[in-house]
Amino acid sequence: MDSRVERPPFARLLRNSALELLLTLFMLFGVTSIVRWVIGPAPISKMIPQIHAELLIVGAGVGILIAGLILSPLGRITGGHMNPAISFAMWRFGVFPGASVLPYIVAQLLGSVLGVLVASAVWGPVVAEPSVSYAVLQPGSGWSTVSLFVAEMLSMAVIVLLVGVSLAEPRLAPFVPWIVGGAIGMAIVMLGTSTGGSVNPARQFGPALLSGQTRFLWVYLLAPMAGAMLATWLRQTLRGHRFVMTHRLCGTHRDGSSLSAPTSKAFRSDG
Repeated sequence: MDSRVERPPFARLLRNSALELLLTLFMLFGVTSIVRWVIGPAPISKMIPQIHAELLIVGAGVGILIAGLILSPLGRITGGHMNPAISFAMWRFGVFPGASVLPYIVAQLLGSVLGVLVASAVWGPVVAEPSVSYAVLQPGSGWSTVSLFVAEMLSMAVIVLLVGVSLAEPRLAPFVPWIVGGAIGMAIVMLGTSTGGSVNPARQFGPALLSGQTRFLWVYLLAPMAGAMLATWLRQTLRGHRFVMTHRLCGTHRDGSSLSAPTSKAFRSDG
């Protein structure tokens, strides 16, 4: 880590954390809604009863949702993390203030709960039915705690490594929202019937609490954080002279300009 990032004023930290809460709320509302209409009782699930085909639709929908939230006005302000492992990784990369990490994580977890509650209020009791179950994830039959931890850790490590490499290269940075959305969508498609493809503690937190299915919650919370730690260590070991340039997943400076454009010291601080 380096010293390029200044400690944000309290008012800005509070504002950004509140906006990150809203982003995560929108994400979980969207995820729960997608699960409700694709896997739950709905015309789509009747027409396409095969779980792998349903997961393909869910993965595409969630990937587009996440990319859209990152590129939204709120995402451009906060960085569009919506994932405690991403916020932690950005701090480890040296482009996100340590003082912001815990408030962001608290906001993301609270937003996760609120997002599922809003989806439940909008869609009604069907969200609690077994086919939806608040969009909670569970590992497939035969998966041990250790194998689940390793799979979630490595999946998150791949995503963080892709983000770290891309945000160090101005030509790749604009594609990060789609890289993140695509990687998470692929995780859902490839791991949906095995680990669930969470790769985000906030993705599982609200659904697990509201459904009461908390047996593996600690794995879904800690494994992505371990994956972020692993990926940032690898990135910092292999980075050479290329530094990660921003914590914003939209891949721009605070003023919205390209990472290839010069920027003032004021724009290198959190904002």
